[in-house]
Amino acid sequence: MAIQAVLFDLDDTLLWDDRSVKEAFQATCRAAAEQAPVDPDALEEAVRREARALYESFDTFPFTKQIGINPFEALWARFSGGSLEPFRKLEQLAPGYRTASWTRGLKALGIDDEKLGYTLGELFPQERRARPLVYEETFEVLRDLKGKVKLLLLTNGAPDLQQEKIAGVPGLADFFDHIVISGSFGLGKPAPDIFRHAMQLLAIGPEEGIMVGDKLTTDILGANGVGMKSVWINRHGVARGDDIVPACEIDNLRQLGALLDR
Repeated sequence: MAIQAVLFDLDDTLLWDDRSVKEAFQATCRAAAEQAPVDPDALEEAVRREARALYESFDTFPFTKQIGINPFEALWARFSGGSLEPFRKLEQLAPGYRTASWTRGLKALGIDDEKLGYTLGELFPQERRARPLVYEETFEVLRDLKGKVKLLLLTNGAPDLQQEKIAGVPGLADFFDHIVISGSFGLGKPAPDIFRHAMQLLAIGPEEGIMVGDKLTTDILGANGVGMKSVWINRHGVARGDDIVPACEIDNLRQLGALLDR
């Protein structure tokens, strides 16, 4: 049966989120080095480590894991959206989490300065918001597909943050017939229910859709679990095992058109 709809992941599939985060860390850590005797690279490593440990210590961690919100998104998210109660807890935790992550990172390098930790914790969100990076082929591919198949954006994350990412790239939302955000739905990829919800919106069966994403454990596993074809976008040549196997593997979104033609 011919493909009627393409489901796209957002982060590191259409948007270059990893690079946005990396550049925000670099800019913030360079600013830190201007105010304290720290190596920027060492500080980034320390803050990433401390942020992850602190994030996983919160009682909201099981919820964020279920929705698919990572600790570095929480370093710049406001969590002001979403109707689920855990988002209100996250909204309260976020300012202190930012300060503590950077303060602990500094302290790991011998700098005990909570004021600087606060300053850096507020600078990082600014630097991240200044970098809504998109892959060069994203719009080309979406323009080619628009009108030929239905398009749905299926993304894990907090509703306000994912909406902000989408809005940060003018015109991106216009390509999609539907946008599904895990924090609004209540479950994230790879949960079968969120894929079934997407299929209901598109009025398709699993054999009529194809999921394109960069994460084996969410995008590919989830699609496989409901019997939908999956395309793994593997831009960095990452080796995979045999536990999660995509129907197809590509290293650039431009290769998707040829796959659909076949």
